Amino acid sequence: MPASAMYSRQDLSLRDVGAGIETARADAPDEAWWELAVVVPTYDEALNIAPLVGRLEAALSGVSWQLVFVDDDSPDGTWRIAKEMARLDPKISCLRRVGRRGLAGAVVEGALATSAPFVAVIDADLQHDERLLPEMLALLRRGSCEVVIGSRYLGAGSAVVAGLTGRRRWGSRLANWLGRKALSMELTDPVSGLFMVKRELIDEVAPKLSPSGFKVLFDLLSAQETPVRCIELPYEFAPRAHGRSKLDHGVVAQYLSLLASKLTRQVLSPRAIMFSLVGATGVAIHLGVLKAGLAMGFAPAQALAAVTAMTSNYLVNNAVTYRDRRKRGLALLTGYLQFCGLCSVGLLANVAVGSVAQQHLHVWWLSGISGAAVGAAWNYVTTSLAVW
Repeated sequence: MPASAMYSRQDLSLRDVGAGIETARADAPDEAWWELAVVVPTYDEALNIAPLVGRLEAALSGVSWQLVFVDDDSPDGTWRIAKEMARLDPKISCLRRVGRRGLAGAVVEGALATSAPFVAVIDADLQHDERLLPEMLALLRRGSCEVVIGSRYLGAGSAVVAGLTGRRRWGSRLANWLGRKALSMELTDPVSGLFMVKRELIDEVAPKLSPSGFKVLFDLLSAQETPVRCIELPYEFAPRAHGRSKLDHGVVAQYLSLLASKLTRQVLSPRAIMFSLVGATGVAIHLGVLKAGLAMGFAPAQALAAVTAMTSNYLVNNAVTYRDRRKRGLALLTGYLQFCGLCSVGLLANVAVGSVAQQHLHVWWLSGISGAAVGAAWNYVTTSLAVW
């Protein structure tokens, strides 16, 4: 019976499905059944695509593998090059994401788009050593572990990472130290961008993973219900050949908010934590502007301070908290007007709740916190839904 006929029945049992798959597999070319999916998140990496494919071809000779590019609508046309290569090679595919950005989200989407039992993640910037991939796959095949990590800080010469500047080397070590503390795992590089996992690990926790940020390995490990077995392999982190690093202060802030979220057992999301921190800076800005403008009178100084703080909060949230949904051009202006309108309602809620609490509790600081909490919650939920 043809596989298509078997699948048309309404009473398919698991045995029927398995038989249908085996029949289809026997009739299909071997290369259609991938054992390994290599997921490559990209943004402005046009010059690196062809060299990366060549390196992967050499490293994975003899392996049934597919390559999944996930591109965040790169202005330099990275996705065009990847799609052209996919047209010529059936094992290459490219998912072009429009209207959303973020390395972590790209990795998760790429992993969920494949049926291969093993998934490797590697950057497109040619700084990772693709020659580790066969050894990683062998370890997973044998069941030696569930996760294999390429570590920049393991083995001889790990004290100096050639591909990192002095400041980035210091920051990377700090990120690793914080990651180890949060995970309670003895790993030298828990924030590595080069790793391979059993795909089922990602399938099981995909709804819990943050779509923003760069530290997808840390997020994946911390989201597991029970600790997973990890093996680290040393490699030399090479200098970038083309393009520029995507690491900036916004990425650092996102990682710190992700750490804080894990420490609260995800009671607060990374976005909520970041939004609150931005709000705290807004309070400081408000007070600073208010003090500087008192010469013009309290009322005008207070109004100027409120507008300045609100504007600062909007711009920082747009650049950091919601960087994967960042608004530009006219959308930046319309979003600002929406943000101000919604936060004005939050301010009224803040004052109303604080006043009611003061009437009943007669504890000024507790009343103030109550009002601020309600106002902050309103601002976060409404602006998240309506603005971003």
